[in-house]
Amino acid sequence: MLRLGNSAAKFVTPALGGTLESTVIRRGFKLRRITGWIQSVYGNAVKECDDVTRWHFAPVAERVGLENGKTLSVCSSPNTAANLVAMATPSVLTELPKHTRKAVQFYWQTRSSQSQKQRDAGGSDQGLRSAVTGGAQMDGFIALLTKLVIEAGIDPANIYHKDSMELPGYFRPSKRWDFLVVVKQQLLVAIEAKSQVGPSFGNNFNNRTEEAMGTALDLWTAYRESAFISSVRPWIGYMFLLEDCASSTRPVSVKEPHFKVFPEFKDSSYAKRYELFCRRLVLERHYEHSAFLLSNSEKGLKGGYSEPAPDLTFQLFAESLVDHVAAFVKRSQQL
Repeated sequence: MLRLGNSAAKFVTPALGGTLESTVIRRGFKLRRITGWIQSVYGNAVKECDDVTRWHFAPVAERVGLENGKTLSVCSSPNTAANLVAMATPSVLTELPKHTRKAVQFYWQTRSSQSQKQRDAGGSDQGLRSAVTGGAQMDGFIALLTKLVIEAGIDPANIYHKDSMELPGYFRPSKRWDFLVVVKQQLLVAIEAKSQVGPSFGNNFNNRTEEAMGTALDLWTAYRESAFISSVRPWIGYMFLLEDCASSTRPVSVKEPHFKVFPEFKDSSYAKRYELFCRRLVLERHYEHSAFLLSNSEKGLKGGYSEPAPDLTFQLFAESLVDHVAAFVKRSQQL
């Protein structure tokens, strides 16, 4: 059975002697809002109504299926001539690689634009530093996350990515997150979306890792102390985009004046260290899921990126997020 979401439309089919009620399919495919997209062999035998809330088949309908990933068909029994066909459009999750490429492209375009504006203005934030302090580079990913949770059933009014981004902490008054979903005073989703471009990979690696670990500790301790007035365990995510260049991918030595470091860190690159870090954030349950992407300015301006770890892909990150949100929406509708 296909899982369905909201935005319903109803089609009365006299030829089938019943009704077909349909809603937007939550995952995989969704019906377009259609007058003219539903057709039958009887021409205008199908008309659109708008008083529906769930999926229902006419008594003679036998099956519903996706043909070639494009067409949603309702096939009648052999003694009925009607056959309804509705075109379906891929959801954001289905075409996630395409949307991810656009987000990567936006990252590098924004970074380049910010750097150029600072140089033209002769500001103090010249050069590479302007791309760090200018902000907004990850907004393409934030927009993509927004589309995903809306498609999973969240009201846009419950999504925060520009204002009202602070959550209470336990070791500090509050922390500003990059993306939040808060529904009826319940914290549903909190995501950190970070990036790093050279040349100072060493210092920034330590800052980023310490920040991510401290943020998780602060949030979960505050959650334990009922700071969020919620019985729902929130979905906490961490995603990271790293510049793919010689400085980030070559081996880096370690210092061991007193004790040996773990062997996986020896001669590991900063890219490998970030991969290990993102994986261990999840293994130690500090974050529900993590994504790690590599990209460079040349290929990135065309949307190019790579994912060195199969367990840290943005696809898995997004699927985990959508499943959590959809489960919450379903429970809420049953109350």
